Amino acid sequence: MGILNTLLRAVTWWNGQTLNTQIFTWRKGVKVGEDSQGNVFYRNVDDSKRWVIFNGEIEASRVDPDWHGWLHRTWKQPPTDKPLVHKVWEKPHQENLTGTDLAYAPAGSIRRMNPVERKDYEAWSPE
Repeated sequence: MGILNTLLRAVTWWNGQTLNTQIFTWRKGVKVGEDSQGNVFYRNVDDSKRWVIFNGEIEASRVDPDWHGWLHRTWKQPPTDKPLVHKVWEKPHQENLTGTDLAYAPAGSIRRMNPVERKDYEAWSPE
C-alpha cells in the first residue's frame, strides 16, 4: 500500500498535498501558523510565496477570512502575529456547504426531510 499511496500523491491533489508540494514545503517552507480547522500556513524565506496545507478536504472556502487575507497579501502580518479585531456581531467563519447535506434548503424544498406544503405557489401546467 505504501507505493500505491506514493503514486497517488504524486498525481492527485484532492487526497491531500501532493508529493511535490510536500518536498517543496520540506525544503523551502517556513511554517507561519495554523487556523482553527488545523490547516497549516507556510511562506518561503523571502516571502514571495505563501501557501496552505489543508487538514482534510481541500476546499478553499475552509480558509478563515483572517488567513485568506494574509494568503492574498491583503495584509503583511499573519493572524498569529497581528490578530484582526472582530466585532461582537460577527458570526464565526463557515465553509461553503453547497452540494452537501448541510446546505441551506428553503421550507418548500424537496431536499428537506419534511417539506412544508406551499400555498403561495401554483405549479404551471401546459393546458
